[in-house]
Amino acid sequence: MSKKSVGGTTRSLPPKALIGMVHVGALPGSPFAHSPLSRIESTAREEAKVLIDSGFDAVIVENMHDRPYVQPPHSPATIASMTILCAAVKDVIGAAPMGVQVLSCGEREALSIALATGGSFIRCENFVYAHVADEGLLSQAAAGPLLRFRKEIGAEHIKVICDIKKKHASHTITGDITLGDAAHTAEFFGADGVIVTGAFTGDPANQEDVAEAKRAAHLSVWVGSGVDPDQAKSLFEHADALIVGSYIKRGGIWSAPIDPKRCRAMTKAKRL
Repeated sequence: MSKKSVGGTTRSLPPKALIGMVHVGALPGSPFAHSPLSRIESTAREEAKVLIDSGFDAVIVENMHDRPYVQPPHSPATIASMTILCAAVKDVIGAAPMGVQVLSCGEREALSIALATGGSFIRCENFVYAHVADEGLLSQAAAGPLLRFRKEIGAEHIKVICDIKKKHASHTITGDITLGDAAHTAEFFGADGVIVTGAFTGDPANQEDVAEAKRAAHLSVWVGSGVDPDQAKSLFEHADALIVGSYIKRGGIWSAPIDPKRCRAMTKAKRL
């Protein structure tokens, strides 16, 4: 069922959805910031248009250039900037679904931004269990506080899609918990979907991990790293959605500008 958003009606994700990343430029106050917000917005609009025109089903807006990442509370400048940028992207993509991620562990901020700008889902890094990420110890599972906050602000129509055994992290402290266990727990705690990744940005996910997540929980299963055209058909045997970030950039480098030719190659692979 479609949902009413700030900008009108938003479509639901189709089966076997292809979701493109809009990695907005480094935001005010972050170490690598060098462009005015107006230029960042212009680029975000252009990239979102390329993705939708190429046949992607949805986009995620993420502040990946704000490295090194910090844990909450996040700067008011970051939240204000992301709200402006998400509203701009939603204006471009119209009825296509939009996701929001605020790094690191900014799931409450992302949910608020999505509610204000017509977003359909957020990506949550630390929904269940704890782990050690490259920005430090993520000791608090987000599920309990986040879902109560979602209820409080009337954002229950916004889905929470959560990473399990997330990339850029050590999972030694949960070494006795399998990926399937994590997916099962995420379902028990109320996630709307889970995301399976490789070890780092651009690393492909293990296809057996994707299958294991699908077997373990009655949830939508997404793949969140290292997706390219050669993998699409086999990944869709178990995955409900593929998030593509690095491949669609020039040279396959996540920090490079988006490449329309690579975007079209990715959507063509989905149709094969």
